[in-house]
Amino acid sequence: MGETKQAARKAKNSTAVEVLARLGLVCRGIVWLVVGALALQVALGDNAKADKNGALQAIADKPFGHLLLVVLVVGFFGYAAWRLLEAAVGHTDAEEGRERWTKRGTSLFRGAVYLGLAISTLKFLATGGSKDQTKPLTARVMSATGGRELVFAVGAGILIGGLAIVVRAFKQKFEDKLEMGKMPAWLRDATSVIGTVGLVSRGLVFSLIGWFLLDAAIRFNPDKAKGLDASLKTVAHQPFGRLLLLAAAVGLLGFAVWSFIEARFRKI
Repeated sequence: MGETKQAARKAKNSTAVEVLARLGLVCRGIVWLVVGALALQVALGDNAKADKNGALQAIADKPFGHLLLVVLVVGFFGYAAWRLLEAAVGHTDAEEGRERWTKRGTSLFRGAVYLGLAISTLKFLATGGSKDQTKPLTARVMSATGGRELVFAVGAGILIGGLAIVVRAFKQKFEDKLEMGKMPAWLRDATSVIGTVGLVSRGLVFSLIGWFLLDAAIRFNPDKAKGLDASLKTVAHQPFGRLLLLAAAVGLLGFAVWSFIEARFRKI
């Protein structure tokens, strides 16, 4: 058991895993850059599909798009491997008690999310696309015993997680994870603004998705569940909705830029 953990720690600290982790952060930035651009189109009256599948389709339609999708798959698998290794061996030797297990649990969750993202991107590459499965999946889950409670719990988790991202953004705790001393002075100042705006926007979008899942569970109506694209378009149809969506799109573009900064200066 000790040898296995030692091997995992060695892998986590290897140059290969660091390179793959940074590539994963770049890939995350690319996807959110395209999602933000699509959300901007929706805010300006276009009927673009502003979610992961819409972003992947937009990438696939470009020259060398399929090659870039392959790079995204590799990057997402690399990011997932880094996070799962963090979950296995921990972040630092100094961590103790609840903080240690909280961080390892967070890394496990993020690793699982990006593993799923890598697999779904690979599936998209193989099949040429897929539809938003939020409503069908929610309906299937809610029809099973205990499914309504599970949807409620997932919705609550996403909502709380989104709000936690917003709080962390305003506290600017994200700066602790960067090698700020290696940045030029102008970038250090800009990073604080970009990180805050980007993370707040991402957190609010996640909270909105969580709220729709909660609403679906409370009303026992799967049609109330919405993915990213439907959530953004729901915002667009509210009073001042296009203005709010425009602000959200700019924020998501900011998160994409933040991902590129993190790829370069993140402590891995």
